[in-house]
Amino acid sequence: MNLACELLASFLLIFTVPTKGEDPESTVVWGALDHDLNLDIPGFQRSDIVADIQWHKSRNKITRIKNDMPLYKPTDKYDMFTNGTLKIKALMRNDSDLYKVEVYASNGVNLLNKKFDLKIQEMLSGPEINWICTNRTVSCKVENGSDPELKLYLNSSVVKKGHWRLITYIWKSKWNKTFTCEASNHVDKKVITEVVVCPDEGLDLYLIIGICLGGIVFLIFVALLICYISRRKKQSRRRDGEELEIKAQRATLEERGRKPPQIPGSTSANPGMSQTPPVPGHRSQLPAHRPRPLGPRVQPQQKRLPPTPGTQVHQQKGPPLPKPRVQTKPPCDAGENS
Repeated sequence: MNLACELLASFLLIFTVPTKGEDPESTVVWGALDHDLNLDIPGFQRSDIVADIQWHKSRNKITRIKNDMPLYKPTDKYDMFTNGTLKIKALMRNDSDLYKVEVYASNGVNLLNKKFDLKIQEMLSGPEINWICTNRTVSCKVENGSDPELKLYLNSSVVKKGHWRLITYIWKSKWNKTFTCEASNHVDKKVITEVVVCPDEGLDLYLIIGICLGGIVFLIFVALLICYISRRKKQSRRRDGEELEIKAQRATLEERGRKPPQIPGSTSANPGMSQTPPVPGHRSQLPAHRPRPLGPRVQPQQKRLPPTPGTQVHQQKGPPLPKPRVQTKPPCDAGENS
C-alpha cells in the first residue's frame, strides 16, 4: 500500500507544471508605470563576509557585484547599489516578472535567496464628484488608472465602495452634505472633498407640482375676473348712454312745453268770419268777388296742446311734414242769390 502511494505521488510530481510569476516563497512588489523602482533586500546587512550579489529576472542574470566591483554593463534599465538594492528605471508593463537575488560568501556558501514578484499598475487620475439636486444623486468617478477602488464618505462615514470607475449614491437628508471620494490602488491614492448645496433643498416633487397647479388656477381666476370687470364696464356705459338720451328727450319736451301758444290772426285769414252778423230784415250785400292772391296761401296755425306729464311723445326725425290745406266753404246766401 505504501509503495502504491509513493508511485502515485511521484507521478503527480512529474506532471506538475509550475506557474510563471506565482511562487509561494516570493514577495509581491508593486511598481508604478513610467516610474523608477528600488528593490530592497529586507533584513539584509552588508558585511565583510559578503563577496558576491547577483540579481536574476526569471532565469536571466541582469546584474552582479563581486568584491564591490560591478560585473555587468551599465544600462539605461537596471542599476545596483553596493548594499544589494536593484533599481529598475522607467517601469514598463513588460517589466512585470519574477526577480531573484542571491548572496554568496567568499567561500561560495549561499547566504541568502530572496524572490520578488513585481507587478505594474498605472497611477490614478484625480477623482471627480458630481451631483444632481433634482433626484438627490451624487457620483464619484475616475477616468484613468489601473484597478481603482473607490470609497464614498458622507460626513466621515462610508456609504458606498467598490472596485469600479464610477459609483453613485442617493442621499435622503435635507441639510448641507459633505462628500469625500477616495480613489486608490496599490501604487497611488487620491482624495477629494466637496460640500453639496442645492438651491431648492427641501422642495420635493409633489410640492413643486402643487405650486405649479396653484399658479395655473390663479392665472385662470385673474383672467375671468378681468373679463367680468370689462363686461360690467360695457354694461354701465350702455346704461349711461341710454339715461343721457332719455334726459335729452325730456329736456326737449320740457322746452317745447314752456313756449306760449301762438294765436293766428283771424281777420286776415278769414275776413268773412270776422264781420258782424247782418241785421235781421235787411239783405246782406254779397261781398265783391276778390281775385285769388298769387302768392302762397297762408294756412291758419293750429294750437298744440302741451303733452301731459308721464307720456312720452315721439320725436320726429328729419324735415317737418307738410300740413293739410283747410278750404273755406262759401256762405249759403251767396249761392241762392246767384
